[in-house]
Amino acid sequence: MRAIGVNTWVWTSPLTDADVGEMLRRIAGMGFDAVELPLENPGDLTIPVVSEVLVETGLRPCVVGAMAPGRDLVDASAVADTQDYLRACIEFAAGIGATAVCGPFYAATGRVWRMDADERAAAYADLRRHLAPLVDDAVASGVRLGIEPLNRYETSLVNTVEQALTALEPLLGEGLGLALDTYHLNIEERSSAAAIRTAGTHLAHVQVCGSDRGAPGGDQTDWPALVAALDEVGHDGPLVIESFTADNASIATAASIWRPLAPTQDDLARDGLAFLRSLG
Repeated sequence: MRAIGVNTWVWTSPLTDADVGEMLRRIAGMGFDAVELPLENPGDLTIPVVSEVLVETGLRPCVVGAMAPGRDLVDASAVADTQDYLRACIEFAAGIGATAVCGPFYAATGRVWRMDADERAAAYADLRRHLAPLVDDAVASGVRLGIEPLNRYETSLVNTVEQALTALEPLLGEGLGLALDTYHLNIEERSSAAAIRTAGTHLAHVQVCGSDRGAPGGDQTDWPALVAALDEVGHDGPLVIESFTADNASIATAASIWRPLAPTQDDLARDGLAFLRSLG
């Protein structure tokens, strides 16, 4: 049976050492197999503290990064600091036994700009040049980076699987793959299942939520087709629910969560878990 996980952004942001124990016990108590841990800033979470609670709960860890304003691999003024941040994510992931570090690791989320074909090609070349040493670091640490395409309202650089493959092709492999989120697939792809098949063996991680960014299930997503595509490409990693709380001002604004997506955040997590389990 496929493992099911959940991102702690469902409840809180930022996650820190002070609340990670209570949060992971809550998640394990609901019956999840895995947890997606956002490292929003280096030092928010530390390896000894998180490792201890992972052993206690038995949860399988994944790590995601946040491309906040000022983090960018195609803006020369931000590259060095962004590389340092992503190295901290890689080090944290390796230290807690996570095999993937995922996120939109190319430009600050929410930064959009128009590009002609030549400008896009130049941006992709810059991205590859600045990402390459991080891929080497990931391989050396036994971690795989997963680059996540976002919808058109959150970036103008990498929106689709085809664009991600074009941008990253020379670097794809042991240290670099794609992280796909059903919310963004639903907006940008003509077929989410076909996009998964296009990603193929480059698929490193999968995040899921309903088409409204709430709990998966009862929404417009063709879940059986999506899961069949995952099976077809041989991806057996966890399905991780990524949604967000409307109660935290910064995260609600970043993710455009303007209303509650479930009666409670616990309901969102439990309902999503039950539905994903039903898929087999």
